[in-house]
Amino acid sequence: MLKKLILSSAVSLLLNACATSPTGRSQFIYMSDNQVDQMGLQSFSDMKSKNPISQNTRYSQFASCVAQAITQQTGGQWEVVVFEDETLNAFALPGNKIGVHTGLINLVDNQDQLAAVIGHEVGHVLARHSNERLSQETAVSTGLSMVQAVSQPQTALGQTALGLLGVGAQYGVILPFSRVHETEADTIGLDLMAKAGFDPRQSVNLWLKMDKAAQGGQPIEFMSTHPSHASRIDNLNQNMSRAVQLQQQAWGTGRQPRCAK
Repeated sequence: MLKKLILSSAVSLLLNACATSPTGRSQFIYMSDNQVDQMGLQSFSDMKSKNPISQNTRYSQFASCVAQAITQQTGGQWEVVVFEDETLNAFALPGNKIGVHTGLINLVDNQDQLAAVIGHEVGHVLARHSNERLSQETAVSTGLSMVQAVSQPQTALGQTALGLLGVGAQYGVILPFSRVHETEADTIGLDLMAKAGFDPRQSVNLWLKMDKAAQGGQPIEFMSTHPSHASRIDNLNQNMSRAVQLQQQAWGTGRQPRCAK
């Protein structure tokens, strides 16, 4: 009887947790988006209180301009903060929060390269990758509350929860997005930047610059938490023709961002 009850509960859980990503991939989404958003809001608030925020107005305006153009394609109100940190990193969290490091702003040559990174990170949020990973972890970790844990980053469980959100490197924990999530975020991000009017071809140049910087020994948290593979550029190139068409359509409707670095 107990086995039947457990099986019935498991089947019900699976049926209720079925979801589809923006690219059509099947997902296991068990947690509510509101729960995950609250976790993102809490962790972003912690970051702002514990990490120095850049006072460089030009950097803030540049990052906000690029992010606003990207998020106009997604809807909602997004907060953008530039952190004074020389690592080459950026991130987006559930709850519509975007963080950009000054090191990344110094690296990029233009608005399009920054748009490639921000589009990629927003892609993770749109595809609910944090929820997917948290759902998987919650489903196999009976008795552990990831929602409560995120408010206690000093604990081992809290570090795990933050890592699942995608910001674990901030607390010394690196839990990378899977290659499936990375490829999906690249595809979504490429389309987002193109629809916003940015040049999608600059995404390849951005990753080449990242690789060169890594070889030079520069600290690149973005690549340590988001593994870069030769397949990343191959995937971008495979989707480039469509992305360029989307950019041309955006320009035809007057969407031509002019974000000065």
